[in-house]
Amino acid sequence: MNKLISLQQTTAVKQLRLGFLGVGWIGRHRMKAILDSGLARATAVADPSAEMVQEAQALAPDARIAAGLDDLLHDELDGIVIATPSASHAAQSIQALEAGVAVFCQKPLGRTASEVRAVVDASKAADRLLGVDFSYRHSQAMQQIRQLVRSNTLGEIFAADLTFHNAYGPDKPWFYDKTSSGGGCVIDLGVHLIDLALWCLDFPPVATVSSELRAGGKRLGENAEVEDFATATLTLAGGEVLRLTCSWRLQAGCDAVIGADFFGTEGGASFRNVDGSFYDFTATRLAGTSRETLALPPDEWGGRAAVDWARKLAQGQRFDAGCEQFVAVAAAIDEIYRASR
Repeated sequence: MNKLISLQQTTAVKQLRLGFLGVGWIGRHRMKAILDSGLARATAVADPSAEMVQEAQALAPDARIAAGLDDLLHDELDGIVIATPSASHAAQSIQALEAGVAVFCQKPLGRTASEVRAVVDASKAADRLLGVDFSYRHSQAMQQIRQLVRSNTLGEIFAADLTFHNAYGPDKPWFYDKTSSGGGCVIDLGVHLIDLALWCLDFPPVATVSSELRAGGKRLGENAEVEDFATATLTLAGGEVLRLTCSWRLQAGCDAVIGADFFGTEGGASFRNVDGSFYDFTATRLAGTSRETLALPPDEWGGRAAVDWARKLAQGQRFDAGCEQFVAVAAAIDEIYRASR
């Protein structure tokens, strides 16, 4: 037994050297998940807020405090985790990739499909791993539903209803500046819904899109407003219909309403949050008037996308052709905005 333990220790994967750019709440949460996995150590952190840097140092007291991305890239990093305002994501990701450093970035990877395409192309040219924090994919509830959909247990999927209502609006001003954010609740919340639906269905092409965007209850104008309510219908190449609704500050009677319901010729499946929670989810299989529970909380899923990226990086994975999916999601968002004009 002792020999086996010794062998396991000597053959363990060397810890990754990671930099963390942006260590606000979500950046620190992903940082903690990766560090707790044992796959990596924080070599350096950077954030314009001294308070956020201090919070990050509590997690990684040995990490160097860097002045910004240029300074971070002076270290011999294996990868960098980016959790900065959306307007910076594409340019920062490209700079890191061109420096030979793998990237895990918060969503959205870019404000438009063209920005996302440029990052994916940079990942391919550099042959470096690129990940995006589509974290809901990694919840046990969505894993169960995807398995049902992909195994044809539900028959032919012909429709999905997707919902994300947040009773609160973002607390940072840049979210409300279209130039900085790329848009409102669609690119902030709807991006997760589109990703989940297309991911479950193996990313069929989107054929047509119709949408309606509103701000303060009124149709969105041509000015710099961003939407706080949106509804859209996406018809896929195979005829499947996705109906999406998302919002900030909706009078929903709870903190959040989050759901993804898939309907097939042989049954359905439902992903729902519990009692308004942003974190607790159930998965239910539907058949006629009966229901079968497949997954229940608790489930610590929030950091799994980041840990999955770190694990792949530690195993030596380089460019992943699957990141073309990021472009497909961004293109669908572009069409939602275009169709509302």
